[in-house]
Amino acid sequence: MESLQRLSFVFFIVLVAYFAFLASAELHVREFVIEPKPVKRLCRTHQSITVNGQFPGPTLEVRNGDSLAITVINRARYNISIHWHGIRQLRNPWADGPEYITQCPIRPGQSYTYRFTIEDQEGTLWWHAHSRWLRATVYGALIIYPRLGSPYPFSMPKRDIPILLGEWWDRNPMDVLRQAQFTGAAANVSDAYTINGQPGDLYRCSRAETVRFPIFPGETVQLRVINAGMNQELFFSVANHQLTVVETDSAYTKPFTTSVIMIGPGQTTNVLLTANQRPGHYYMAARAYNSANAPFDNTTTTAILEYVNAPTRRGRGRGQIAPVFPVLPGFNDTATATAFTNRLRYWKRAPVPLQVDENLFFTVGLGLTNCSNPNSPRCQGPNGTRFAASINNQSFVLPRRNSIMQAYYQGMPGIFTTDFPPVPPVQFDYTGNVSRGLWQPVKGTKAYKLKYKANVQIVLQDTSIVTTENHPMHLHGYQFYVVGSGFGNFNPRTDPARFNLYDPPERNTVGTPPGGWVAIRFVADNPGAWFMHCHIDSHLGWGLAMVFLVENGRGQLQSVQAPPLDLPRC
Repeated sequence: MESLQRLSFVFFIVLVAYFAFLASAELHVREFVIEPKPVKRLCRTHQSITVNGQFPGPTLEVRNGDSLAITVINRARYNISIHWHGIRQLRNPWADGPEYITQCPIRPGQSYTYRFTIEDQEGTLWWHAHSRWLRATVYGALIIYPRLGSPYPFSMPKRDIPILLGEWWDRNPMDVLRQAQFTGAAANVSDAYTINGQPGDLYRCSRAETVRFPIFPGETVQLRVINAGMNQELFFSVANHQLTVVETDSAYTKPFTTSVIMIGPGQTTNVLLTANQRPGHYYMAARAYNSANAPFDNTTTTAILEYVNAPTRRGRGRGQIAPVFPVLPGFNDTATATAFTNRLRYWKRAPVPLQVDENLFFTVGLGLTNCSNPNSPRCQGPNGTRFAASINNQSFVLPRRNSIMQAYYQGMPGIFTTDFPPVPPVQFDYTGNVSRGLWQPVKGTKAYKLKYKANVQIVLQDTSIVTTENHPMHLHGYQFYVVGSGFGNFNPRTDPARFNLYDPPERNTVGTPPGGWVAIRFVADNPGAWFMHCHIDSHLGWGLAMVFLVENGRGQLQSVQAPPLDLPRC
């Protein structure tokens, strides 16, 4: 009898805890109205595509365990979809967002409600348009706080400051894309970088709107840095202040201190900053890390960290004393970029897969498509060609009649094939002098199938075709562990011996060292169609992408849920 009472008491406690958990979880119901609004930057006003009239768009603040129902209403003249970058979307690819991959786009005048739950994730993520170049202005922060009563694994900062780094074109970004698509040449580089939508003091007509962050002496704040830029890795620093890295891509890290971070498009990095300097004004600044032999925007965006007790000039020249400027690395400082990424470690022992079921080797890089009429208006790439990009020589083409996930779920043939190669079709000296016969990729819409719960390793090998480059590779639907990296060609006999299988950093977007390789591991425990692509949007448009089809496991809880009734139609 006593044991029965004890069992009943334990059951009661578990039940109370369960209902307390349900009570603490919230449902966030929001509307995102996609519409053009006048936005003035660099002396000119453009009709920019915004969310709820805001640029950048609204910040979403939720907790681990919360659910979201966000209705996207398209009042713009372009098709659109929204991707919740880094959210795992367990068994729910219908809410992931990339157009023609997991859904058909939301057409002008139509709407779609993204419904999803945050499951065991916390930290800094973001959301953005996943339709051509609309994400140049359609993006915002997505902050996931720990569950109530769950602390950070570091000292609690006084407050959070989202820092969204972006790129700005002094024309319609969709026109920039159209021109590049027509000519086959590289797109025009941006005219400015931005911090929270503003270029800052160093650009024309921008000083008055420079973003300012007041801070109290002795205060420690958490900067949630997001690279929402379209095409550029960036160095970021705050003058005279050290930054303590505590998180990347919504995964906690072993804290370390640095004066500069390098952050690729799609990545997030949280740093703690303590106001321990002489009261004054200090620039935070970002400028390009450019690892490719290619044109880039060589400007610098700034915001100002200002101590509330900072002195001002007296007498005739009254006003703010000029802010101190940080020391930033040179644009081609790969050594600093590499040293930063090599210091990242998971905050405790990581549950990285030790055995591998699927061992994949992917070459990633650029290419050129030969033209039958070189130097024509549509062949303005190098030597009368058109730019291309590929993984394992396969240049990805988006379908148009249906999305890959819908076609897969419905059993519709003719939309894609499942013969994506697990290794390059031809082995060669990937980072050496590559024969021109290997520069032209094959176009297609191919996916690679993975068994549910397979342990997957992918080695991403940069190539020297056209130019070596740091390609920020993003995998939808998953977090993965970065177990190794290096320069030159990956050596399968010797390099795995140096893999970190104890505390490798966890990410959703990882850069390939220019002229090198990076190895990642994950468990394929999320069924559905999941996009893997370079987050440099120029490269994505050229075909640097592929799709993983993760099969269902056993039973309902290991299978893709049914699609929502309002899923957009093609």
